[in-house]
Amino acid sequence: MRLLIQKVNEATVLVSRKVVGNINKGLLIFQGVDQADTHDDITWLVKKVINLRIFNDSNNIMNLSVKDVEGDILVVSQFTLMASVKKGNRPSYIKAANKIHAISMYKKFIDHLNTSHIKSIQSGIFRADMQVKLINDGPTTIWIDSKKRE
Repeated sequence: MRLLIQKVNEATVLVSRKVVGNINKGLLIFQGVDQADTHDDITWLVKKVINLRIFNDSNNIMNLSVKDVEGDILVVSQFTLMASVKKGNRPSYIKAANKIHAISMYKKFIDHLNTSHIKSIQSGIFRADMQVKLINDGPTTIWIDSKKRE
């Protein structure tokens, strides 16, 4: 599973011009699901995400987590995160999970976040054509791949 995490002051996801998810200060998470992802990937990533110290403390040092600042989380499914551009110029999505596995992992990821005591967990709509508006804070953008665990 791959996550692209952006620290935001606000973020909104729209489907057919209607707001389906909206957060204030917190994390916007784009999630791509690999065909080999398991519950272990979700457990590891949720723990990493909610404890990631990328919010400023009183000394203006990135030392606080989304839990510490009582921030929100908005999760948006994005299979294109699984793209491989190793050959040619057209991305390959061969490692992306099929829709049944992907939606299951997407929902389980959100469910697991819901048990983590985050103030508000919002989401986009799986497989919908979404527009995402955000104000990136920092900007701060972090890439996490559960298969690399760097």
